[in-house]
Parts: sequence; C-alpha cells; structure tokens
Amino acid sequence: MRKRKPQKRYYQPDPRFGDENVTFFVNNLMLDGKKSVAFRIFYDALALVDAKAEEGENGYSVWKKALNNVAPGVEVKSKRIGGASFQIPVEIRPSRKRSVTVKWLIKYARLRNGKSMADKLANEIMAAAKGEGAAVKKKEDTHRMAEANKAFSHFKF
Repeated sequence: MRKRKPQKRYYQPDPRFGDENVTFFVNNLMLDGKKSVAFRIFYDALALVDAKAEEGENGYSVWKKALNNVAPGVEVKSKRIGGASFQIPVEIRPSRKRSVTVKWLIKYARLRNGKSMADKLANEIMAAAKGEGAAVKKKEDTHRMAEANKAFSHFKF
C-alpha cells in the first residue's frame, strides 16, 4: 500500500450508559455536527422503547438486542475475473459489522413514518429486536445474496 493504515479511532463512553457503542451510534445519527441533538434523539428513543418494552427489559437492553439482530455475518464483494464480475461472499470483520449495523438501523429509521426522529428510531429498534423491520430484512437479503453466490467463494480477495 502507498499510504499507511489509518489509525483506529476510539470513542468516549456516553454519560448515561458508559458504553462506547452508544457514542458510535450517536455519531452516526448526528447531522450537521449537532451532537447534543443526536444524544437527545437517542435517549428519547430509548425512553419510548422503555415504555413499550416488556417486563424485565429496559430500552438499553432492547437496543443491544436489536443491534445483534441486524448485524450481518457475511456480505458480497464484486471482483472482476476474466472480463466478468463475480459477487464473492466475504466474512465481515467486527469493526465493519458494527458500522454497517448502525448505518442500516439509522437509515431505515429515517425512512419510517412517524412524527419525530425519536419516535421513528424507537419503532425501528422495537421491530429489529423482535426480528422484524427493514433493517433485519436488509440483513436477510445480504445473507441470501451471499448464499446464492457461494459457488464463487473460491475466488478469494
């Protein structure tokens, strides 16, 4: 490689839960550098999830469950071999898995119908925790695509 590898970025834990994943999620949720607004949206969404959650579960645990349900195990990458492009299934490394999961959850929350972003995010988190919703469907589609192209897995990157 011509350039050196980029430094791994570390995140400060958030004030309420003390979790770096929350800060990572909020950074992806943030628009125009308005981090306090993004934190308020996230915490309001977790409060709504907390109100709707079953007995014994809180909003934070439901959010963690939703992240696990949306996280993909494999993805396909295009590789050009002999004039043809093949979709080759590749296992996802943990850092990419986290970023893809967070981006899918936020993207499909934004596309939902709802009054506020906190409401939309809460509904998407609830759906993902149950194994439903657009973000989980995206994961299943990705896995299905990888399964269909398993024959090309011998073309390694």
